[in-house]
Amino acid sequence: MVWSIARTRRLLRRRLYRLPFAADQRATLVNVKLKWVKDRALDSVVARERHLRQVHRLLELISTDPRGGVPIQELRIRPLHLGNVRHLPSDFLLRFPALFRRSSELSSGRSSPWVYLTDDAFQLRELELSVLRDSEPELVDRLRRLLMLTAHLSLPLQTVEQLSWDMGLPSDYHKKILQCYPHFFGLVRPDDDERVWLKLSAWDPLLAVSELQRSSSAGGFNGDSLSFPVRFTRGFGLRRKCMMWLQEWQTLPYTSPYADPSDLDPRIDVSEKRIVGVFHELLHLTLCKKTERSNLSNLRKPLRLPYKFTKVFERHPGIFYLSQKLGVQTVVLREAYGGGRELLSKHPLVSIRERYAAMMNAGRPEICGRHLISEESEVVSSEVCYKNE
Repeated sequence: MVWSIARTRRLLRRRLYRLPFAADQRATLVNVKLKWVKDRALDSVVARERHLRQVHRLLELISTDPRGGVPIQELRIRPLHLGNVRHLPSDFLLRFPALFRRSSELSSGRSSPWVYLTDDAFQLRELELSVLRDSEPELVDRLRRLLMLTAHLSLPLQTVEQLSWDMGLPSDYHKKILQCYPHFFGLVRPDDDERVWLKLSAWDPLLAVSELQRSSSAGGFNGDSLSFPVRFTRGFGLRRKCMMWLQEWQTLPYTSPYADPSDLDPRIDVSEKRIVGVFHELLHLTLCKKTERSNLSNLRKPLRLPYKFTKVFERHPGIFYLSQKLGVQTVVLREAYGGGRELLSKHPLVSIRERYAAMMNAGRPEICGRHLISEESEVVSSEVCYKNE
């Protein structure tokens, strides 16, 4: 009888060990060796926006000036920092003749030439403002969802500024968005913090549904073990041990990024899957499903993440791609591009920005071939150790 009970216990332990969710209780992670493989398609997605943000800032400055243009003398006191190089806007913008034109005549009362938008640039800017007005409700909802990802429905205003370009917020969103929706947003200054924070006034359960939950529900799956779409770069060899771990990891319970993670042990795979889900959702809130890695570095406490949380980008190269283009690391959501160079679902503002980028290249034959993506595939191996605990 005693022998039978002992044998039954051993069998139960073996079955528990084989269960997909055994990692929930054992907090055991496997040792895997992952590698970074260059993705030329996604690198080109990042590279084609070279200087676009700086050019757009100057375009906004000129288009909003009531005089219809800006004296070059005024631009000289507002230097631009492009990487490690400091440029005067008056010199920088003249590299893009399809967007900006310089007045060579000095009229009475004008001591320096002026810079104006070209007719095509002015028309495109008017179209962009129209698209911003039409998409404002959707933009407000995305900003609300961003704040709902946080522990206290709030983020430092500086952090929102860092994400504003990627989210498609207008430069004057303080006036156009925050002041127009006081029932949603407010600015606060905590007692123990000198920074100003943007705070959401109330939780909306209708918005607290992640993109993965929406897509899974549309596909007819409503279970708890949601799987992330995975796509590897061509030539990426996944070892059998890593493949088995990934398959088991995908079957673990999915924790909504809008849910309270206080009960999750940060040492287990389920917690890691929650971190992946948070960034999967955050990238879906951006226009081009990408952002610089540095924009995420100060989100640990607001998003209730453990230390070294950005390691998930290296540990899950089939979900995220880390581009090294333009001298920074950019996190790109792979599924949004379907293995190509174009977004599968494109926001109207993205199309506007693509037209700006095309106009930046127009009339500049000297750039042909300058920023081509190398045909060589760079492979950098990085070993990620998972401790057995």
